[in-house]
Amino acid sequence: MSSSSAAPAAKPPIRDALVAAAFRLFLERGYEQTTVDDIVALAGVGRRSFFRYFPSKEDVVFPDHERCLADMTAFLAAGGAEHEPVRRVCDAARLVLRMYAENPAFSVQRYRLTRRVPGLRAYELSVVWRYERALAEYLRARFAGRPDGTLRADVIAAAVVAAHNNALRSWLRSEGKGDPGAAVDHALGYVQKTYGRPAQAPPAPAARAGRPDDVVVLVSRRDAPLWRVVQELETALGRA
Repeated sequence: MSSSSAAPAAKPPIRDALVAAAFRLFLERGYEQTTVDDIVALAGVGRRSFFRYFPSKEDVVFPDHERCLADMTAFLAAGGAEHEPVRRVCDAARLVLRMYAENPAFSVQRYRLTRRVPGLRAYELSVVWRYERALAEYLRARFAGRPDGTLRADVIAAAVVAAHNNALRSWLRSEGKGDPGAAVDHALGYVQKTYGRPAQAPPAPAARAGRPDDVVVLVSRRDAPLWRVVQELETALGRA
């Protein structure tokens, strides 16, 4: 026999309750005017519970970045030699976008808050630097032994972060309207085109004995930079 009384609504997990309470108070009172005691009182938990989940008040504003950074690091570590390195770090950056796009309303609120509070902006920059460092460390390993391998790794990592954040912040400024994935794909495509390896050309026929005068003809744009021409030539010769 079914009961006529409605089941009580399940309480949100403590971590989610703390985040919800914090942002409600930040919007009502302001970030600086809200204390940890205020947050735990509204969430109905103790101070010890707050610090079990968040080391500081700043961390409650960015509750998912640690998980996202761990996912990115694991994704990069799972990459093998068969993965083109620039494409791999671009795909890793898309994990960050996915985190923001999972909850557009929350992401837009956080963006507004960090624009108003200098301390949060500085904290956000430190988080961005950790993402960039993870990308750079992966690329340094992939480019190890190459001339300027470390320089190339650091430049590409910075370019990926800049392109991703340019598209992401444009989406956040639009109040979360439109498709953020398309904008980020366009921005990261620019990085891929600039720094990535071109599509693999068909292997050049093996040199035949007694024919030391074999000729390779390469067609390239007149305005192509020299490094791109060299890169395409190496690919055609099977040296990439």
